[in-house]
Amino acid sequence: MSVWTDWFAERRAAREAAGLQRTLRPRAVDEDVIDLAGNDYLGLGGHPLARRAAADAALAWGPGAGASRLVTGTTTLHAELESELAEFTGHEAALVFSTGYQANLSAVGVLMDKHSLIVSDAHVHASLIDGARMCRAAIEVVGHNDLAAVRAALASAGGRRAIVLTESIFSVLGDAAPLPGLAAICAEHEALLLVDEAHGLGVAGEGGRGLVHAHGLARHPNVVMTATLSKSLGAMGGAVLGPAALIDHLVNRARPFIFDTGLAPAPTAGALSALRVLRAQPELPQRIHRRTKELAARLGAPTSAGAVLSVPMPSPQAAIAAQAAALAEGVRVGCFRPPSVPDKNSRLRITACAGIDERRWAHAVDVLTRVVYDHLRWS
Repeated sequence: MSVWTDWFAERRAAREAAGLQRTLRPRAVDEDVIDLAGNDYLGLGGHPLARRAAADAALAWGPGAGASRLVTGTTTLHAELESELAEFTGHEAALVFSTGYQANLSAVGVLMDKHSLIVSDAHVHASLIDGARMCRAAIEVVGHNDLAAVRAALASAGGRRAIVLTESIFSVLGDAAPLPGLAAICAEHEALLLVDEAHGLGVAGEGGRGLVHAHGLARHPNVVMTATLSKSLGAMGGAVLGPAALIDHLVNRARPFIFDTGLAPAPTAGALSALRVLRAQPELPQRIHRRTKELAARLGAPTSAGAVLSVPMPSPQAAIAAQAAALAEGVRVGCFRPPSVPDKNSRLRITACAGIDERRWAHAVDVLTRVVYDHLRWS
């Protein structure tokens, strides 16, 4: 055995002892499970129009984009999706990426450098954290949704170009950022506010247009938005939205865009079709909010600004056991443990889904109520 074999074994043993070992569990296409762990909030990943559009695109264009976007990887589908995403969210322009992760890496990377200052909410997604680290800027992490701390950090910028990183609705706790206050502070200090709407698009605001649109910030000169196509739109990919000058800069300078193969035609068409379904059915997000309120009340959990409900558990082991107990009764939920949670508290992460029928939803609520209260007794 090599030194590396020993090292891997030691690391795994340490994770297992702490209840932090992860394992891939392949899903079968026909499994009879109510999925409250995934991010298909509106159920549009299973919508017949979105599936047909994805299938038709795969048949027409093939399984991949064939090249990077700047070579031959940009199709008419990409152009349509970018145009309709920008119009739907109120922005001047949009640029689609192969993942939301790449979109965030690019947005931070092209705006900041070693002479800049990044002020980051303590709870932002790993993609924003990695983007901040990669651009070598000075980074100041501030308390979650702490406006006073953001103002103090920007006041110390000393003439450096500065950006504030936040999410509209946070991916773990499900709470909303104080976007109007953040935008005002950024404008005061000539800083940019980058808002990740991964969990807001399709769920928050008028017809699911997101919190940036809801607060009238879509054309704010100090606000840039990113989003994912893999949650409410049920596909995959990501986007950066903002002024046309920003999009031009991304096309020319963003390494995760320039050197990555373009988003495949099937998810591009699927996301475009899902967006059109959302526009035609603006009431869909309201079902999400009704369901998260119902579930929060039953579980005694904090209410959510979006589709994510976070239920703290006493330990990683208790969270794993609760997840397994729910799955044994046909309900899948997420299980977040360190280091995936910003506050180091293990929790069940439950995502409401508008695409589940009322009978199955009622069953899921009953199961989770029983399972959560059973496992909250663990010490």
